[in-house]
Amino acid sequence: MRIGLISAATYRYMDEPRRFGSHHGTAFAATFNGFDAAEVAKHKWTFVRATKRIEGAQVVKVWDTEKVWAERLAKACNIKTVCDSPAECAEGVDVVIIIDDGSGEQSKYAAVPLKKGIPTFCDKPLAMTGKKAKAVADLVKQTGTPFMSASSLRFVPDILKLKAEVAKLGPVHLAQTICGNELVYYGIHALSMAYAVLGRGAISAINVGQPGMNIVRIRFADHRDVVLMVGESDWMRAGYQISLFGKQGWQTVKPDLKDLYWYLLKEFVSYVKTGKEPYPLDEEVELIAALEAGKRSLTEQREVTIAEVLK
Repeated sequence: MRIGLISAATYRYMDEPRRFGSHHGTAFAATFNGFDAAEVAKHKWTFVRATKRIEGAQVVKVWDTEKVWAERLAKACNIKTVCDSPAECAEGVDVVIIIDDGSGEQSKYAAVPLKKGIPTFCDKPLAMTGKKAKAVADLVKQTGTPFMSASSLRFVPDILKLKAEVAKLGPVHLAQTICGNELVYYGIHALSMAYAVLGRGAISAINVGQPGMNIVRIRFADHRDVVLMVGESDWMRAGYQISLFGKQGWQTVKPDLKDLYWYLLKEFVSYVKTGKEPYPLDEEVELIAALEAGKRSLTEQREVTIAEVLK
């Protein structure tokens, strides 16, 4: 399986200065191709030394806005071709993987491979608004091309184990998920844990927190409320936690994040090989819309429905 890796060598979070290297980009490249430790050590950059490999797939092309850093990543991870454009990175490959580049807009690179019929993975978040996420999903439906976008937290063993055992807690009508940093961009990790374990069906959100300290009650159609707590770095330390409060028992999990990208990429590779979608893309659109509704609620000081976000 030949992979084209887009926006993989640098990272710029919103208006912050661009960083050389990329947590996701280097980890993804190293997971497929391994890495040369001596080459990695030559530069001052963010480089995640992935220790678990996925066999039978290899990154053969890479593109980044900063070509010199794409070249350094290529040398460190034995990637044959450094491309001059994202479109070139989608030529002569079997799949395309688009890396979270910090903008929240990386899904714009998905149109070319989708229209070519090339299976595509778009790193989280799929978009920063529900409408933009839905527009991508609509294109996926139009082209019929396999496409996946997800938080890696969906597939780590602790969350899969919790999903398998949730029935032991009895009906769960109250849950809480927590993580650090910005509500949509990083809150996707916390909310994805709840979706992975309990499923979809959000209908509205109300944020009773403060700027930088979000406390969002997301209401679901099955008489379920999920309280999403997302605090930025000025107010709380980052981390991940989910708590379920069932009729017959409670359970709290702080997931082990070791090899989390390996589990995510393994799921995508399996999807490409088998055609079995891990979960519907519409669920990811709803998730993004729920996060946006929570953000709008704090600004507008009211409950915001998922339907109006997607209208």
